[in-house]
Amino acid sequence: MNKSPSFAGNPRIQVVASFDELLATPLAGSCNAVCWPRTLVGDFEEVVSVSATVCRPADGITTLDEADLSAMHVSDAGAEAVAALVADLRQLREAGHRPVLDCVSGYARDDVDEIVATDVYSFHVDRATVAAETFLCSYTSPSSEGLCNEDAVRRVDVPETRARLLRQFGGSEGEEFTAWLAEHCFDLHYAPVAHGRPFDFGVGNLWRIAVDYPGCPVSPCIHRAPETPRGAPPRLMMIS
Repeated sequence: MNKSPSFAGNPRIQVVASFDELLATPLAGSCNAVCWPRTLVGDFEEVVSVSATVCRPADGITTLDEADLSAMHVSDAGAEAVAALVADLRQLREAGHRPVLDCVSGYARDDVDEIVATDVYSFHVDRATVAAETFLCSYTSPSSEGLCNEDAVRRVDVPETRARLLRQFGGSEGEEFTAWLAEHCFDLHYAPVAHGRPFDFGVGNLWRIAVDYPGCPVSPCIHRAPETPRGAPPRLMMIS
């Protein structure tokens, strides 16, 4: 286990020592994220490299299942990584979740002229219509990033941005405008305030974060996908 993760002491994050604690720790009060810090053993970069010979990527993403992992011819260090990946997938499924393991070369991006970018590179929260949570783990660098709610402002609440969106909407403030913002997911995206400092989710750490749904007792966790440097290998990550 990592002895002192960079987010230690963050009031929004509860650090735990096991998978059972990760599941059982309530999201309540100021806490909207739970992290199980881990130092995983194995060559996960080899898994990324070999995945190119097992699966064909779609839109920059290669999704791997247990059969794909089992079919890989890897070194002993690669086999240790495969075992860790299979264990994570299985324990999350056994807990009633639907994890997906992806090698990500890149995600689709919004047009640079968009008033509010709604791609995953923008700080955002997840939304659901029923009670839900998101599980995340980055197995290779770069890892996902988070932003404390106190360090962020919704982009639709920035006066200049809201005025531009209102002009695009073609109406006036009210329930219809609010519904339009939600329909286009503009209301899910955030910007750091002047003193806002994003934090790194870290490699190997397994996270459970709060989602925006009706009746959620806490603020949803703000996060984003990291930029992948040009020419860098795909990043290996799990989401559920």
